[in-house]
Amino acid sequence: MARVAVDVEDLLVRVKNGDDAELAGVAREVAALAEEGRLGEDDDDDGLLVPALLARLAAAGSAEARVGVMAALRRLAGCVGSESKERLASTEALSSIVRSLSRDVDERTEAIAVLLDLSGIPQVRQRIGRVKGCIVMLVTLRNAHESGTNDDAEKLLHILSSNPQNVLLMAEAGYFRPLIHYLKEGSDMNKVLMATAISKMFLSEHMKSSLGEDGVIEPLVQMFKYGNLEAKHSALGAIRNLSSSLQNAELLINSGITGPLLQLLFSVTSVLMTLREPASAILAAIAQSERILLYKDVAPQMLSLLNLSSPVIQLHLLRALISISGHKNAKRARSKIRQNGGVQLLLPFLTEKNVEIKIAALDLTFHLSKDSSQELAEQFRETHLDILVKIISSPTSRDEKAAAVGILSNLPGTDKKITEILTRANLLPILISLFEANITASVTPQRMRLLEGIAGVFIRFTVTWDKKLQSLAVGCGVVPCLIKLLTEGSVDAKSKAATSLAQLSQSTMALRKSKSPRWLCVPPSAESYCIVHSCQCTVKGTFCLVKAGGVNPLLRILEGEEREADVAVLEALATLLQDEIWENGSMVIEKASGIHALLRVAEAGDLSSQDKAIWMLERIFRLESHRERYGEIAQALLIDLAQKGDPSLKPMIGKILAHLELLQTQSSYF
Repeated sequence: MARVAVDVEDLLVRVKNGDDAELAGVAREVAALAEEGRLGEDDDDDGLLVPALLARLAAAGSAEARVGVMAALRRLAGCVGSESKERLASTEALSSIVRSLSRDVDERTEAIAVLLDLSGIPQVRQRIGRVKGCIVMLVTLRNAHESGTNDDAEKLLHILSSNPQNVLLMAEAGYFRPLIHYLKEGSDMNKVLMATAISKMFLSEHMKSSLGEDGVIEPLVQMFKYGNLEAKHSALGAIRNLSSSLQNAELLINSGITGPLLQLLFSVTSVLMTLREPASAILAAIAQSERILLYKDVAPQMLSLLNLSSPVIQLHLLRALISISGHKNAKRARSKIRQNGGVQLLLPFLTEKNVEIKIAALDLTFHLSKDSSQELAEQFRETHLDILVKIISSPTSRDEKAAAVGILSNLPGTDKKITEILTRANLLPILISLFEANITASVTPQRMRLLEGIAGVFIRFTVTWDKKLQSLAVGCGVVPCLIKLLTEGSVDAKSKAATSLAQLSQSTMALRKSKSPRWLCVPPSAESYCIVHSCQCTVKGTFCLVKAGGVNPLLRILEGEEREADVAVLEALATLLQDEIWENGSMVIEKASGIHALLRVAEAGDLSSQDKAIWMLERIFRLESHRERYGEIAQALLIDLAQKGDPSLKPMIGKILAHLELLQTQSSYF
């Protein structure tokens, strides 16, 4: 039976002149005819149907019309002549189809289907990838949870990934799987291309982590270890960009890259010299991971390179050593650095003109001083102490000042020679001015660190065995600073401030006795009379904690959620419960709602703070008025602690329970 001829002229007229609704109808008709094999190259001799449809696709106003046109074009692709196919696969035509990827679900589904059909032609694959926004849209659709569309988008991306340039575009859009495949399986040239691209990309932390999870680290490390110079250079660039992610830093350490990086830094081969800077930068980045501590010789090796390196590499090495020595479990690493002459090596850097290197050297010295204060003190001469004081008093950065103050705070407070040098250098007034300039500043890590250091140095000037020094400190105005730190400082600063206040308060009883006047021309004011010490107390005269206004802020710390300052705070408050004044001190603490705070610590604190809180409660509950008011609240907690708490607490708890008449004084709790 003869095939019925199709009136192509009529179709063309309707395609060109119909409104959107008519266009949708004629497009469906064309699609059906092509599907049935009734419309092909012989029917459209002049090849006008495909261009007409493409023209209407670009201008169509409705989704229905565009979907119909693309469906028609998809069917025609298999049965029209080469010239029509070329037009169908032109950049202009593809651009019109790609625009539909961002529209509603039916339209983008049809658009992906057309692109999939056309992607079988190698030249077309290249053109699709070059259409602006195409790869980005396909990656977006691949990541969308849309049935069918995301699968087709992934298929098309896979087909397009045969072109390395498309793979780079996919990576820029956040789809890295093809790139990683090239790094693992591609030619040496393509591996270099992909690694270079990673080195130049802006990568968010999430993208860096995703790349690491998807396996990018291993092939890059292999390129660095075994590739030629170009491969090494591109691999190091990529690794450097990825290494700031802590997750990737751990993967890099696990890959065994640390040793080869150090070997490279020790290398004197001229062709490898350009690789030393990125290698040192990577070491600085991966040192953020505590896993670096597993390599015990890394820090000493870096240290030995310090004086042999350029300033840029010196800075990276110092930052790596700062990270290593700053880790929570780095005590052994710090000791190793000190044993290898780390402090002596760093001291000349205190006068370094390069500010970044100078700050890094100060930071590293600060970390090394954390748990070896006496050893450090023996290496610090008066010259070095004067340099630190000069840094603190000069218009230097807050980072620089914080590091210098931090070092001084770690020097042993028992070293009287250091105290004499710092006193002669007028450090106390300098620190108080610095404190006042920063206490109201916005909260930043640098400010908090600076205040912690200042609080630490104040401990040196308030030691109990030197009342002359205490008097100097109080006269300079250290007490108001300590009180402010109790509310404005970090938990570490609060703890240090409480320690200084405890040391000053311990001297109050002795000063009360030594300063009792034999006669008075003017009767003392009632305001200066202290109910705890039963005398005329002043902050400057007797270092009185009550007159300083320290009781309430100390108790607020105990009421808070942070427990690290509890012991120091309790030591300060316990000075109000010394043998001669415990009754008056108890009443002051109770009036400030302190008994609830002490019970809170007894319940939630660590063993040291529990022990101190229970000692204080035993004295407080000697008073009948306190037993009557708080006994019922306290007894359940105390009985529970006696049964489940540390055995060392039981004797003192037993005394309290005896005060509350819940135990005989001869009880086994004693």
